[in-house]
Amino acid sequence: MNDLHGTRLQEVFPSRPLRFFERIESTNNLGLEWLQAGAPDGALIIADVQTEGRGRLGRSWYAPPGTALLFTMVYTAPRNLAVRSTMLGALAVAETLRELGVCGLGVKYPNDVQISRRKVCGVLAEAAWTDKVGVALGIGVNVRVDFSGTPFEQTATSLETALGRPLDRASLLQSIVARLDFWRARLATDALPAAWHSYLNMLGEWVEVHTGGEVLRGIATDVAPDGSLILRDRHGVLRPVWAGDLITPGDDRQAASDEEL
Repeated sequence: MNDLHGTRLQEVFPSRPLRFFERIESTNNLGLEWLQAGAPDGALIIADVQTEGRGRLGRSWYAPPGTALLFTMVYTAPRNLAVRSTMLGALAVAETLRELGVCGLGVKYPNDVQISRRKVCGVLAEAAWTDKVGVALGIGVNVRVDFSGTPFEQTATSLETALGRPLDRASLLQSIVARLDFWRARLATDALPAAWHSYLNMLGEWVEVHTGGEVLRGIATDVAPDGSLILRDRHGVLRPVWAGDLITPGDDRQAASDEEL
């Protein structure tokens, strides 16, 4: 289904700087390069296929041609607000999917949008340090990826599967970008983290966070204003966690419960 190509994108975004590629290593890589060269604020890099796409913690991201929406938005932000970029991306996607009529939406901290606890979108924000912080906000949405018979059959899903109808990827991109623009204008407000917080689906659950050097376990009680996840361990001690691999009870790697420790 050829619903994403240069002519169509120029129709959808007549005045926005963008670059479209049928195949590219990584939209974020090009975004970071473009930022260093002075990319216009809000410019887009869009690809039908990424050969070296990646997610958080160095994980790879690949989808067959014509099946996913893969793009990066580049912009600058004050240093103290750039850390909100991941929540910006997840919130924009979640709100767009809600408007489409998707049920069972949630955000798994910090960057996965889920439908009924199955991943439908990943967000990766990377920075290029100039006089301000240049952000390459990469977003990948499973639109019509077929996960049946794959190791991800129980942990990932696609939009068309959830909705039971075909979607136009260019129109979907237009809707997500509109929400990104809306919330970028409100990056400094309390409304952004509050709206993102309302989609979090693992608060109150016993989780594990694999930080690389250790495994932290506890109840995910809240997310602090600085973006850290607050865990309460079995002794009642609160501990902030800024980075790591979050494992929840619904994951393929089951989080150990308090009783199992």
